[in-house]
Amino acid sequence: MAQRLGVDTGGTFTDFVWLGADGRTQIHKQLSTPQDPSAAILLGIETMRVPETADIVHGSTVATNALLERKGARTALIATKGFADVLAIGRQNRPDIYALVPQKPPPLVPARWRLEVAERVTASGEVLYPLNVEDLPDIWQTLQAEQIESVAICLLFSFLQPQHERRIRQFLWAQAGDTLHISLSSDILPEYREYERTATTVINAYVAPLMTRYLRRLSAGVQPRRLSVMQSNGGIISAETAGSEAARTVLSGPAGGVVGARFVAEQAGFSEIITFDMGGTSTDVALCPGRLPTTASGEIAGLPLRLPIIDIHTVGAGGGSIASVDVGGALQVGPESAGAWPGPACYGRTKDEIGDWKLETKLSPNPKPLPTVTDANLVLGRLDANNFLGGTMRLDLGAAREAMNDLAKAMNVADVETAAWGVIQVANANMERAIRRISVERGHDPRRFTLLPFGGAGPLHACELAESLQIPRVLIPPIPGVLSALGMLAAAPTKDYSQTVMRTVQEWREEDEAWLVAQAAPLTDRAMAEMVAEGYTKSAIALRYRLDVRYKGQSHELTIPWQAGEMAVSGLFHAAHEQRYGYRLPEDELLEVVTLRVTAVAPVDPPAIQQEPLGNPDPSTALIGEKTVWFEERPYTTSLYSREKLRPGHQFNGPAIVFQYDTTIVISPSWETAVDQFHNLVLTSSF
Repeated sequence: MAQRLGVDTGGTFTDFVWLGADGRTQIHKQLSTPQDPSAAILLGIETMRVPETADIVHGSTVATNALLERKGARTALIATKGFADVLAIGRQNRPDIYALVPQKPPPLVPARWRLEVAERVTASGEVLYPLNVEDLPDIWQTLQAEQIESVAICLLFSFLQPQHERRIRQFLWAQAGDTLHISLSSDILPEYREYERTATTVINAYVAPLMTRYLRRLSAGVQPRRLSVMQSNGGIISAETAGSEAARTVLSGPAGGVVGARFVAEQAGFSEIITFDMGGTSTDVALCPGRLPTTASGEIAGLPLRLPIIDIHTVGAGGGSIASVDVGGALQVGPESAGAWPGPACYGRTKDEIGDWKLETKLSPNPKPLPTVTDANLVLGRLDANNFLGGTMRLDLGAAREAMNDLAKAMNVADVETAAWGVIQVANANMERAIRRISVERGHDPRRFTLLPFGGAGPLHACELAESLQIPRVLIPPIPGVLSALGMLAAAPTKDYSQTVMRTVQEWREEDEAWLVAQAAPLTDRAMAEMVAEGYTKSAIALRYRLDVRYKGQSHELTIPWQAGEMAVSGLFHAAHEQRYGYRLPEDELLEVVTLRVTAVAPVDPPAIQQEPLGNPDPSTALIGEKTVWFEERPYTTSLYSREKLRPGHQFNGPAIVFQYDTTIVISPSWETAVDQFHNLVLTSSF
């Protein structure tokens, strides 16, 4: 088995999972270095003594942070004459329908950098006006004068006739060489919908130079080890591809978590799960109905992203989320986070360090530690000062109580425990809403699913969330705190391709099938060629086909699977429409096949999960003591267990706390726990 290292960079910690030649795993957590994420990675590699023959799979936040913080490259847009402002006009959607003065995020490209060129292609793919190459020298002068680093080229209907975009790229490269990054919409997203195609291409152009520089620096630091990068769709790509198509990595870390969660759950026999990834800065949730939930209609930083991604919903609630009282006297938690620096109050930063950080982040420079969700868990006894990160990092209970005492005064409550309890309830409410959004609001009953919590803080809150949603089971994997990094080792090399086809059908006939096979051929050839170029054996590459289909006259599509010879396309779409929206139209209703999608997947050897037969149910060998912990607004005497001493077959009831290196597990009073043959903790409750 090949030696591989999975690395997930988070807002607070960078997580490592090492897969050795013997199939065994080793884990490590390193405080993140936001100013340069590669520094924490290189330090972790040195600490773990990763051999030079190993492969590294990395989940990066560089593209995500560049978009959220608006710190990307100086980017220009070249559009068809008369269409340069499509980026500013957008879709007229109002996220906050009751806002009297709605505020839209400003475009990534300001007006003076949105340039036009005379050309026109019709909706049927005919060249109405050829490209006016005399416009290009003036455009080049503007790019030079404005010190533009990256260019997005998005011409009208270029997905049907891409030669105009390619001609512009050829001209600019002749002037600038490889110093100018250029993104073509016909390469990034050859699909219709002008605004979404433009926005996605601009996102790629905006983050690609940063991602390219970061990956080159990291690749140089890890040499001669081979570096791959996790994509938002749950697969991995080479570092070189990730640099040029950086938009494919904006949900890199969260995608690794969902892949890892599904991998562990499938092994344990749970095919339908809700993943709950709570880290230091945010919480990511996804619903997996027996498969990875992918979508091509995502959003990042208020901008549409039409590339294939795992359907993940994110809220600003994490262990480092800051608790405060707003001007109306209401307690709020997040979305601001203390992150890795200065971190929660219990991390014990000095007053000077905290004051400097607050000045940098434009918060009040009063050098007092800020109360966070982590501090609340410590005050309530759910975290233990001596058992954090396996005892390698001691928490400061006094600092946490001091910070929570200030919050208690602002809340006008009697003691710090009441304030801490309020913080936990508000954070839980935020996360419960997120899970309802991906389940109940989409026609799924959460009671049919198993909740799989992970991340450093997920197992602390899982039982209470499951109770609120009436989810009967919670599955906690052996290494939940680093599951995203494990998922990167289970992810397969994957590339996605798409093409708008626009064909109206009534009943799927053989001529429709033959036409679609012909449309798929160029995408299939490109997929195979690019995967072989990256070193994968042609015979081992699997191709998957999907179609975006809608009823004639609709403006939204559903994605259904398709394979050559499949004549049940209409039936599959009718069934999918009924499941999603609760109704279907008659079988003879006209359908539109809008987009053809091809996914190429190469095989991967996933980590081997160790099995052990079930033994004695008595867990006394793992019991390490008792302490007082708050549940249901009052203190309980709670049993404490060591995760590494728990063995398959052990059973015990809550309230209980389980300590392990990468997280702490809180088991509420009404829950029963059993250790299965894969060393997972299976929690059940009858409510």
